[in-house]
Amino acid sequence: MDAAVLDYLERSRNRRLSQLLELVRFPSVSARQEYAADVAACAAWLRDHLERIGLEHARLLPTGGNPIVYADWLHAAGAPTVLIYGHYDVQPSDPDELWASPPFEPEIRDGRIVARGASDNKGQIFAALGAIEALLAVEGRLPCNVRVAIEGEEELSADNLKAFLADAARSGILAADLALVTDSTMLAEDAPGVAVALRGMAALQFCVRTATADLHSGVYGGAVPNALQALAEILVSLKDPATGRVRVEGFYDAVRPMPEEERRSWAQLPFDANALEAELGAALAGEQGFTSYERMWGRPALDVCGAWGGYQGEGLQTVIPAEARAKISCRLVPDQEPEAVLDLLERHLQARAPARATVSIDWRLAASRPIVLPVEHPGVQAALSAAREGFEREPLVFRAGFSVPVAELFRRFLGLDSVLLGFILPDENMHAPNEFIRVDVFERGVRTYAAFLREQAR
Repeated sequence: MDAAVLDYLERSRNRRLSQLLELVRFPSVSARQEYAADVAACAAWLRDHLERIGLEHARLLPTGGNPIVYADWLHAAGAPTVLIYGHYDVQPSDPDELWASPPFEPEIRDGRIVARGASDNKGQIFAALGAIEALLAVEGRLPCNVRVAIEGEEELSADNLKAFLADAARSGILAADLALVTDSTMLAEDAPGVAVALRGMAALQFCVRTATADLHSGVYGGAVPNALQALAEILVSLKDPATGRVRVEGFYDAVRPMPEEERRSWAQLPFDANALEAELGAALAGEQGFTSYERMWGRPALDVCGAWGGYQGEGLQTVIPAEARAKISCRLVPDQEPEAVLDLLERHLQARAPARATVSIDWRLAASRPIVLPVEHPGVQAALSAAREGFEREPLVFRAGFSVPVAELFRRFLGLDSVLLGFILPDENMHAPNEFIRVDVFERGVRTYAAFLREQAR
């Protein structure tokens, strides 16, 4: 890293942290209408900040919902263009009583910024903006062309984003050679790296009905079916308890085998099963024949995310439930298609309905397809080189078990591959109380993003 850029980053450190604290003070919760004004104010603050650091054409691009904050710098003739993505909306903070300090009144404690959004994703995207600011301030230009797009509905569905990207493909407003997605992770504080794959996601909610209304268990008990019992029987049918395999017929048919080279590489990654079990308060389990990393990164999964029915209030109401519901999510790997998996799952639910019970689907969500980039991809190699420089450690290559729908949508609508370069750590309480980001990791992230932009020019 150029000495002048490093000097600027050191001199601007306190101001940069102060600005990040200002950003996370916005309760930009996209899921709740009562925060609409705060979401809008956050977007306006970011637009102004993009202008302050020297980017051009800073503006709010309208969508069917919250706007996308946009700016660019396109004066590097002959150099590639990088589309830098992040999101400014955050998850709700509930339950607030579990926070050690108010979720939108950030504090720096023990080298950590504690606030909702500090890690996911305001801290990550702000690190990228810090890199852009430093390069423009010191050198007066960027080593490559840059477009910045910061979304306001990542924590919701992607319907508005899909429509926006379809329009963007026609207008060219997001035309680029590569996308840099800051909404990503690393394995440990001393283990920077690049995720080369994401699992896709599909989900549905279904209803089991056994009568037209709840029935008195004293009058009808033992003579009529119970919707909750029927639901339990269906849920038990989804997995083999002995092997952990999903029993939905055809579920694994399209699964692409994990490359043996990657499996060998994952076996060398740091992993402490006992420490992880202690941290999670849960025993590790899953599909037989695979390690935990393989289960999380290279194999599909099916999970019951919620189930309910009957009386759930205080005390007892002696009813036989007439209906019960459950939510199921599936994490998908190449080459599974979300809609096809949902078809298989729906067929299984219908087939496993007990006698005198009917199953109906409340809704389906084909959220995102899985994606994978080869390690040899130039963008991946640039990210590895940048992480090596920013963290002064040899970076790791791994897959991520979660889904970042925008990466697949960029490929689908814009034809762009996405490099997943971010610094979220597993213990940072994303989507949970007391979310935080480590200040030193944030600062190393700024240096890493600056190095990545230089690598693009090379």
